[in-house]
Amino acid sequence: MTRRELLKNSALLLGGTALSPQTAFSALPHSLNINAPFTAADFGKDFLWGVATAAYQIEGAWNIDGKGPSVWDTFTHKKGKIHNNENGDVTCDFYNRYYDDIALIKEMNLDVFRFSLSWSRILPEGTGKVNQKGVEFYHKVIDRCLELGLQPWITLYHWDLPQALEDKGGWANRDVVQWFMDYADLVTKLYGDKVKNWMVLNEPMAYTSLGYLAGIHAPGRRSLSAFMKSIHHTCLVQAEGARIIRANVADAHIGSTFSCSPIDPKNESRKHKKAAAKIDALINRLFIEPALGMGYPTDAAPFLKRIHKHVQPGDMERLKCDYDFIGIQNYSRIVARHALIPPFVWANQVKPENRGISKEDLTLMRWEVYPEGIYRVLKQFAAYEGVDKIIVTENGCAFTDVVEGDGVRDPKRVQFFKDYLSNVLKAKQEGVNVQGYYVWTLMDNFEWAEGYTPRFGLVHIDWDTQQRRIKDSGRWFQQLLAGR
Repeated sequence: MTRRELLKNSALLLGGTALSPQTAFSALPHSLNINAPFTAADFGKDFLWGVATAAYQIEGAWNIDGKGPSVWDTFTHKKGKIHNNENGDVTCDFYNRYYDDIALIKEMNLDVFRFSLSWSRILPEGTGKVNQKGVEFYHKVIDRCLELGLQPWITLYHWDLPQALEDKGGWANRDVVQWFMDYADLVTKLYGDKVKNWMVLNEPMAYTSLGYLAGIHAPGRRSLSAFMKSIHHTCLVQAEGARIIRANVADAHIGSTFSCSPIDPKNESRKHKKAAAKIDALINRLFIEPALGMGYPTDAAPFLKRIHKHVQPGDMERLKCDYDFIGIQNYSRIVARHALIPPFVWANQVKPENRGISKEDLTLMRWEVYPEGIYRVLKQFAAYEGVDKIIVTENGCAFTDVVEGDGVRDPKRVQFFKDYLSNVLKAKQEGVNVQGYYVWTLMDNFEWAEGYTPRFGLVHIDWDTQQRRIKDSGRWFQQLLAGR
């Protein structure tokens, strides 16, 4: 079946219908040498192993069973916004195939399924009337996890704002704080008796900067003013959302996730070091420090003082949040240089190819493979007073896979996990309280502006047939975690 046929037929499928194993996946285990400098036991018996996903990237079913459009539905339907003009209308069809897809997590001997809720599937207009079919879908997902002995970890927001709320200003409208609080109050009451692990936001720097400043992600706006407003409103939300979870969910375990990268200057010159400090303030410090009661990092990035025009009395106290853990998400590093023509920070990044990095050391996203980076950011974030526990809530890579029968050879991804996990273990052995590692991602999916070309999954998806095949990297985890 072609993707066009899948799109046509997806509206005819009932949400939550378990498809046949032949349709859902076909993968056979084969001998694979773990050959790692560690064992699962080295990380501790309580260390959590999981996979992370996002609603828009896997669910499909974008306009059926009462779901309202999100900003990504709108953005991807505009020509020229996404590689090959692709979209997430069907993507992995997880909405219909969740039952067997979650079984793959168990088959790989993982503990945790981290997934996000689609706000507009539950509240089609962002506020007001609840869509019961959307509510029921996530009950089914949660119940399937519990049936298999997996821990469901919910992310409240992974970039897919309801379009109805973007039409009112989105994250640049201070009303988004109350909209989010109402949404969080609803879903924590709906699912809080079964789900105890909650994350408020996913990578706020990404959706604020790429969506409201650079315009290359949904909603595609390019406004410094909107960006500054969205930063402050997001910081309010990440604290208020956590307080709502705490109030509604007994024995809740609460955090939020942050994208982070080690930042190095191009060389030791003062101007490049200053540029690196500015990018560090933006990438690594901008959202965690307000939550810790430290305010915005205007020391290294004075331009962030523009945010204060949007701060109302009492806001700075509201920004503080007592998380149980923070989620660290790392993929590569950044090398910074002084820029004469700035975006607005007088700093820029040096492309890997201009640093002598070979193609062999780049992923398909043109990110440098830099395993030491995850060690460095774990140490950096653990140094904050108030950060007690860290979970690596995303780490992964996109490389070219080779399909051979029912198997998929991905040796570079296997090596990636060996090298990055070695650095996670190093940080843990040096006293960093890192208590989990979640792979990005369960299966190949819609990778935002890059469409379907980069494949990050432990499970390969044939986009014409939707056949699932566990890759060698997934089998590697299966063997690593066997017998725990």
